[in-house]
Amino acid sequence: MKFSVNREALLRPLTIVAGAVERRQTMPILSNLLIIASGNKLVITGTDLEVELSATIALDDAADKNGDITVPARKLVDICKSLPDSCDISFSLEQGKAVVKSGRSRYTLATLPAADFPSVQKDESSFSATVNQGDFAQLIDRTAFSMAQQDVRYYLNGMLWELSGNKLKAVATDGHRLAIAHIDLVDEIQGDKQQFIVPRKGVVELTRLLSDESAPITIEFGANHIRATTNGMVFVSKLVDGKFPDYERVLPKGGNKIVSAERAELKSALSRSAILSNEKFRGIRFTLSDGMVGIQANNPEQEEAHEEVSVSYQGDSVEMGFNVSYLIDVLGALKSDQVTMTLSDSNSSALVQDGDTDNNALYVVMPMRL
Repeated sequence: MKFSVNREALLRPLTIVAGAVERRQTMPILSNLLIIASGNKLVITGTDLEVELSATIALDDAADKNGDITVPARKLVDICKSLPDSCDISFSLEQGKAVVKSGRSRYTLATLPAADFPSVQKDESSFSATVNQGDFAQLIDRTAFSMAQQDVRYYLNGMLWELSGNKLKAVATDGHRLAIAHIDLVDEIQGDKQQFIVPRKGVVELTRLLSDESAPITIEFGANHIRATTNGMVFVSKLVDGKFPDYERVLPKGGNKIVSAERAELKSALSRSAILSNEKFRGIRFTLSDGMVGIQANNPEQEEAHEEVSVSYQGDSVEMGFNVSYLIDVLGALKSDQVTMTLSDSNSSALVQDGDTDNNALYVVMPMRL
């Protein structure tokens, strides 16, 4: 096996594929990347058995010798990053070791056989959907922060994708907050509504592929996996086997206190108050009155923060507790200058959405007792 490739052609796809590799693995070969050289084509693959990423790179000159091998992912990435810009990198096998050369630099890496490299088990795709990459990246960005991280309810450690008609809806919740957003599909889906739960890591790694905002990306759905292909990259992820909660049941209904505020001003006030909130519970007191929202935070050191923000509201006063980080995350995900909050009472969740006509995203934040 022997080939040469330009550093710039190799580095980005190599870095993306290495993102699928976990640093701590029970199987040593899962810390490696599979490299296959064949003619004018180089294919690099990484996996953790849940997510698999492959990149195809065109070689300027055909490989001197075709072949395949696996090499340590992090070490190869770090070597390529540290080499000079625009240099050529040659790769060969010598006595069972991978030899990487560039100019006067030479590195020898341990290898494991390509035949032992596992792949994510894939089933037949039942249908596919095409979306715009820029819209898809924004959809994930507006919802991903609400995914749980290590919840025992494993189905919350991911994102629900719901396809119906010409819409793709993304839903994420950690049990304390809920994010819902949708975008249009290029082609309408025929048949019944379809739901899939994509694991957290799959969502994160897929986002890294969305580099061309104007280009489409096609996602194929199977019973146990999804597959996406774009820009010479192939992404495969297992799906979470579980039942996602009925998110429509937790949407607050009948809220009679509608507050309109300037988003950036409210976010700044919350961010300042967060400085003196309890580091563990992150609670703030949110007091709503005519034309004004009062924000109060304190901590065990008996330090306090008080903020007041002018809002558009006429009605009864109400006092609620919120996790300040949740509100800041929501206001960071919203895009318009104005934000609308719909409230009922101190024990009910708040519904938050953009204040303009763009209502393709909405957020629910549960109150907390202070």
